[in-house]
Amino acid sequence: MTKILHPPSCPIDHLARRGAPDAPALLIGDRVARFADLDAGVGRLASWLLAQAGGPGERVASWSAKTRLACLMPLAAARAGLIHVPVNPLLKAPQVTHILADSGAKLLVTNGARADSLGEGRPEACAVQELTVAEAAIDSGGEGLPPSLAEPGDLAAILYTSGSTGRPKGVMLSHANLWLGAESVASYLTIAPDDRVLGVLPLSFDYGQNQLLSTWYAGAAVAPLDYLTPRDVVKAVARHGVTTLAGVPPLWVQLVESDWPAETAALLRRLTNSGGALTPSLIDAMRATFPKADIYPMYGLTEAFRSTYLDPALVASHPTSMGRAIPYAEILVCRPDGSIAADDEPGELVHCGPLVAQGYWQDAERTAQRFRPAPPSSIHGGTAVWSGDTVRRDAEGLLTFVGRDDAMIKTAGNRVSPTEVEDAAVASGLIYEAVAFGVPDARLGAAIILIVRGKSGPEDADGLAAHLRRTLPNFMQPQTIEWREALPRNPNGKLDRVAIAAEWNGRVTA
Repeated sequence: MTKILHPPSCPIDHLARRGAPDAPALLIGDRVARFADLDAGVGRLASWLLAQAGGPGERVASWSAKTRLACLMPLAAARAGLIHVPVNPLLKAPQVTHILADSGAKLLVTNGARADSLGEGRPEACAVQELTVAEAAIDSGGEGLPPSLAEPGDLAAILYTSGSTGRPKGVMLSHANLWLGAESVASYLTIAPDDRVLGVLPLSFDYGQNQLLSTWYAGAAVAPLDYLTPRDVVKAVARHGVTTLAGVPPLWVQLVESDWPAETAALLRRLTNSGGALTPSLIDAMRATFPKADIYPMYGLTEAFRSTYLDPALVASHPTSMGRAIPYAEILVCRPDGSIAADDEPGELVHCGPLVAQGYWQDAERTAQRFRPAPPSSIHGGTAVWSGDTVRRDAEGLLTFVGRDDAMIKTAGNRVSPTEVEDAAVASGLIYEAVAFGVPDARLGAAIILIVRGKSGPEDADGLAAHLRRTLPNFMQPQTIEWREALPRNPNGKLDRVAIAAEWNGRVTA
């Protein structure tokens, strides 16, 4: 079969030069960095990072709020020939130390309080530098590194995502993955140089990071925002003249319940969603709140960035559809033997093409499970991501999500590993074993339920809850913890997770 060559791509740091030199690129508070400033700052930060890391190919991590440094890191690390490891600012010490150790990071850029929280768990080989020192390097006025000459397949970033059976795993993304993802999104969203994009999602997520990259690809400006309340989002839209806003379903629920001045709501031209499906009622509320905005429901997975989007013209008539493949993605619906499913026949979503990541960092076993040869009918061939998600394709080629094969809990736009919650609970020393699962929740998408068999009983409930608050980020906290004297097991002696969840759901709905 003739293979289609990957579309051309540039080193990802060249995005700092996509816009006109005097055009706004980054809006933080009242500070405006233009594309000329962005390019110069990326060069100076790249020079500083290279000196700190010791040489090309090393991993450098950043763990912070949406500072200027956090926004420049994806480009600066790439310009220096380094590999960026962004860390979710919501994570706590146990998850961060795992990411630093697993990635082999030589450098962590963060603030003093975060660094202190790691204690003795920080890997000895990972040096720490203060955010203020790195920010000073950006403003140093010194000579920065020139644009890089990286090849499309060179590794540019490792993004850590939760897996259903353990700690976060690092997805390896190349310059081509990131560049073509930026180009794809900018094209189907029709972002233009006069657009202003509000970045409310964590930059450690592929979706959040792409808000930077796709905006700069289009020569437009992005305004990163760490918000505490929905009101902060409303104010930021008005302050920056925001035209584009991305979110996850729980955020949209909060935003449509907020008080939007008509002139502020009218600024928004496009609303994009991923991290969970929009319900028809929520879509109706979004259309009523933002009457001038197009709505773009999307589906994606970190291993292939993004797979599908629904054209805004089809949202009213197909509110539950995932849409069709984004540019550069080939999406197939396959039977277990790799053959293509018929229209309306459930099958596994398989993503082929140049957006497919390079696998999991130093994890050949899990890479082989998810990254497998493309089905024979694939135009691109090569390696594909077998998502584990069941979908249907109708006669018009529109896809609809049916279900997820793994046990991941999708809560507040985050993918949470049940095993990670269970391991944290057992590590408290207060219980023998635990089972975590998700249940539908109107605001979160799914709420986490934790069933435990304790050593002393419910009198340790406060101690267990306190331990989980110390060791797990807020989005991983169980909504309910239930104590049991015994837990059912299957014939192999393993915990019967299906029975435990079914029994809980049966009681709740009875």
